[in-house]
Amino acid sequence: MNQRFAPAVWVVVFLSVFVWSAIGPKDRATWVLEVLPAVIGFALVVWCFFRYPLTPLVYFLILIHAVILMVGGHYTYAEVPLFDWFRDWFDWQRNNYDKLGHLAQGFIPAMVGRELVIRFDVFSGPRWAAFFIVCFCLALSAFYELIEWWVALLSDEAAEAFLGTQGYVWDTQSDMAWALSGAILALILLGRLHDRQLRKL
Repeated sequence: MNQRFAPAVWVVVFLSVFVWSAIGPKDRATWVLEVLPAVIGFALVVWCFFRYPLTPLVYFLILIHAVILMVGGHYTYAEVPLFDWFRDWFDWQRNNYDKLGHLAQGFIPAMVGRELVIRFDVFSGPRWAAFFIVCFCLALSAFYELIEWWVALLSDEAAEAFLGTQGYVWDTQSDMAWALSGAILALILLGRLHDRQLRKL
């Protein structure tokens, strides 16, 4: 894609999915809770674009994460139709779209964090940087689980749709494990590509 048009395409895709997601969601309160991080991410991306441009890889990953959040907000994470089909096809016990969301919750922040610590030269060596990034992503996942708990305590109506546990007793621990796995995978799979894009900035 021509890089001159990439920002416009990014914005069009985001806004298109956002508008679709906002039309007739299954539960409006859950939609607000799930989509709010994507909206905050959009505002930060716009701010960074003019003041602190990021790599194309990170912009792309942020968009993917936003789409995952907005799709989950529209249907609720436990009822995304494609993953209902996967559940039936693979004979899963539950709709696992929320696991994709938590994998992304580690995968995408890992690359955003990697970009920041490298460009700000936070660590003297790559190993400490990788250790910090993985720990940061796990802490972010744990904090999100606390937010889910607080929402459950404050709102019985939106709690079940927002939590999406589907009766799985180890849902919280599983969510954090998926985020941890996502962070590690991102650093392993995308590190070299990311380094090449960083050198071009």
